[in-house]
Amino acid sequence: MPARPTLDESEQIAPAATTDAAPLAFPEDDVVFRVESVSCYYGSFRAVRDVSLEVPRNRITALIGPSGSGKSTLLRSFNRMNDLIETARLEGRILYHGVDLHADGVDPVEVRRRIGMVFQKPNPFPKSIYDNVAFGPRIAGYRGDMDALVERSLTRAALWDEVKDKLRAPGTTLSGGQQQRLCIARAIAVEPDVILMDEPASALDPIATLRIEELMHELKENYTILIVTHNMQQAARASDYTAFLSMGEDRAGYLVEMAPTERLFTSPQHRLTEDYITGRFG
Repeated sequence: MPARPTLDESEQIAPAATTDAAPLAFPEDDVVFRVESVSCYYGSFRAVRDVSLEVPRNRITALIGPSGSGKSTLLRSFNRMNDLIETARLEGRILYHGVDLHADGVDPVEVRRRIGMVFQKPNPFPKSIYDNVAFGPRIAGYRGDMDALVERSLTRAALWDEVKDKLRAPGTTLSGGQQQRLCIARAIAVEPDVILMDEPASALDPIATLRIEELMHELKENYTILIVTHNMQQAARASDYTAFLSMGEDRAGYLVEMAPTERLFTSPQHRLTEDYITGRFG
């Protein structure tokens, strides 16, 4: 991976008097995603309205907000998972290293290889632990040392030491936390640049949740991570930056503000953000 640039004063977000958030700006070579006036629709219903933000390299960025504010819809737009929904469409642009992900000619399969995803509920394939990890590389035509790739992926997902003697056992026999780490290993195996996580610990116990959070911190040395979470304590513990989305009268989600996580939780710039993180929302 390229060396991670040092963030500077250009990260600062200007105070805003309204709920139309000024985008948080990063140095150009530190930006992985640039979201420009994105609105997401399901048929005639607009689920996300006019969101603009930037996602920095090798950081953990959390999307928080009430149910229905479009967090998961926005997350799935980053690797075109919404394309699988017949009525879904997107307006605006999501630039990935400067490339419009939804432009004509962009292969969504390649997008999903570079931008992996881990879902809310652990979903190992009904295959062995080994084959779960090897599945994606095989489909992609990987011709290297598969044993080494499986070991490397499981090691990066902090699972190798727990499963190295039972690689032929079904992945479904693992505990919930281990299954989720297996799914992370599966995502890592195709050598992505970004890992999207949609509520990755919501189905796990507190100990497994803490392990996933620790793993995220280890992984950000090599990957950019974007996570959706309803757990504000998790966002505060695990993320470097947090974007708060709320819901307008039209039920469309919109960005209220984005800031370094510590600042957003200790001195939010908008009353809506303060009300949400202190439990007074609604």
